[in-house]
Amino acid sequence: MTTERQGGKTILVVEDDAPTREALAMILAAEGFAAVGAANGQEALSRLRGDIHADLILLDLMMPIMDGWQFRREQARDPALADGNVNQKAAALRSAGYLQKPVDPEELLQVIRRQFPG
Repeated sequence: MTTERQGGKTILVVEDDAPTREALAMILAAEGFAAVGAANGQEALSRLRGDIHADLILLDLMMPIMDGWQFRREQARDPALADGNVNQKAAALRSAGYLQKPVDPEELLQVIRRQFPG
């Protein structure tokens, strides 16, 4: 799943449930964000190590193959994904927000807007 970039930020949606992943991508696209999907942490790492730059990551914690916790450990260990300042980037990702499923679209967008003020 990749939605066209509409002049907005790119958000990586890491979610093992395909219908949920697609629904989140549609919500994000309607708000002008580009959405790139990954079915688990391993796929997310592959995308980030490839040609995807994510301005924000929506991360499911409970997934098969590589869960969200494992993904974060691997991401923090990889200097190429840390984009210079590992501690600052990791802290920002950990504290951005927490949403329970089913995700309320307006609550999701509020969390995302806080990350991209203005």
